[in-house]
Amino acid sequence: MDTSGTVDQDDIVRAQAILLASGRRTPYEEVDAYRVLAQVSPAPYLPRLVGALLSLSYEPGYGSAPRRGDDSAATARQRQAACLALREEAVVAARAVDPAEPARADLLYQALDSCQKGLYELGRRSEGLALRAEMLAVGRAQAARTGGSAVKGLGVWAAGLSEEGRCGEAADALTELVAAILPDGPREGTLAWSLLEWIGALHEAGRSDEALAAFGTLVDMEAAEAAADRGPMACHLYALIGYARMLGTWGRGDRAAAVRQEAHAVLTELAATGERRSWSGYQTSFWAVLLPLSGADSERPVSGGARPPLGADPGGWSPDVRQRYFDSRTALREEVDALVARAAEDPDGYLAELVRLHRVLTVRSAVYWERRTHLFADRVRGLFDEGVELARRLARHRPAEGTPVLAEALIDRSALWAVTKEFGPALDDFRQAMRCLGEMDEDAD
Repeated sequence: MDTSGTVDQDDIVRAQAILLASGRRTPYEEVDAYRVLAQVSPAPYLPRLVGALLSLSYEPGYGSAPRRGDDSAATARQRQAACLALREEAVVAARAVDPAEPARADLLYQALDSCQKGLYELGRRSEGLALRAEMLAVGRAQAARTGGSAVKGLGVWAAGLSEEGRCGEAADALTELVAAILPDGPREGTLAWSLLEWIGALHEAGRSDEALAAFGTLVDMEAAEAAADRGPMACHLYALIGYARMLGTWGRGDRAAAVRQEAHAVLTELAATGERRSWSGYQTSFWAVLLPLSGADSERPVSGGARPPLGADPGGWSPDVRQRYFDSRTALREEVDALVARAAEDPDGYLAELVRLHRVLTVRSAVYWERRTHLFADRVRGLFDEGVELARRLARHRPAEGTPVLAEALIDRSALWAVTKEFGPALDDFRQAMRCLGEMDEDAD
């Protein structure tokens, strides 16, 4: 690059001195130095500028310092905007890197990924989704060049589509992703998360046969992992419970009953012997992600347009969607409390709705607390107990409608007992549920 008249020679000397100095330079000094030198020698310094900009954008406390009397939300937004400006600059720099540079694709992908996160943090969803599309294009080009089967960016692209309600497109993207990674096997749980997202997208797209086939794949994988002592039996149990529910949702009642029998067998073994070995893996989060797949949340969309991608871990949701989802618990609690008195006076008019809304509140509360404390069960146990008691009231008032609802509430609580490794109470609740459904004799043990 010809720097004549564009970069002051003194600036170049100062930039070089900063980078050559033996003392520790600040992230700000490093970015300023690379900004200058990238104009003089783009080949070696543009990639370094990208890395420095991204590092500075994640520096704790970067952005405007709070002043006395500042509104904390406004100050946080200022900081987010300042960080986003750095990430946008990093994207521009990464795009300017010579296409012949071997590291360019990874560098550009990293910059785009960081920038899209910043855009979503500020609620600029359409721009964020556009960058996710560019990330996918980078991933496809990389896969074509290297001959790789897995395309980087498919997962994050699918999540963005799901949040916008474009579930069919999301399902197609995840179908491609799973087809690429399935031959490699479970890979320490990685495949399970992709299968869950795929199931959720297919389910929301109304593609029932594909969703159930995908769920069957997940169940078979968890069964094989548990049998070989490569994974927790609890994850096999949770997958069976979720599979039975989805089968019931899509009208496969006979198959759902058979799957519950399989779940009962697994839970019976857990109650007798516990897990075959100690696990410190992902089983609790696995349960929490499966819980909304039960259908409760799909009946109660979160207001505000975009919605959580069903089957995805909340850590992968965009910040505004995650915040609205968790904030919705306040309004749900108020609605539930208001319905309690009405249901007591007029059960025909309000009890069924009370039970339904209470379950939505329970699901969202469980997902919220599971991410925040290992003692989350203490936070939500009361909600699961309340759900069972409300469902009992409905079963007594309207047996035909309420008895299956009671079975679902008991299975919910059974799974929570299993999460806390209290397999005896879990088995008791599960057997009660099966009796409600006529799938176990009253005197059976």
